[in-house]
Amino acid sequence: MNSQLLLFIIKLVLGGIAAFLAIFVMSKTRDASWMFLVAGFLFSYAALVVDLMVELGVFAADSVLVAGMPLVSLLSAVIPSLLFITAFIIRLCKK
Repeated sequence: MNSQLLLFIIKLVLGGIAAFLAIFVMSKTRDASWMFLVAGFLFSYAALVVDLMVELGVFAADSVLVAGMPLVSLLSAVIPSLLFITAFIIRLCKK
């Protein structure tokens, strides 16, 4: 088995557990900072699935380029981080 494929499987399993628990937390709290944190985890898992599909060749990520970088890869890296940053800023502003 390819070690990179094994690493993706481990990331998918652990990310799936984190996403499940994030959805569980989302149903328990309605605080904006927690919602953005949960959304960050969910988008992080979605980005992992997209990266796996690109790696396996299910779809090509090179179709749309922004500044020489594939748009799909750029969004997969930026969106979860922006959601985490927003969650922490909201949390800091509340105190």
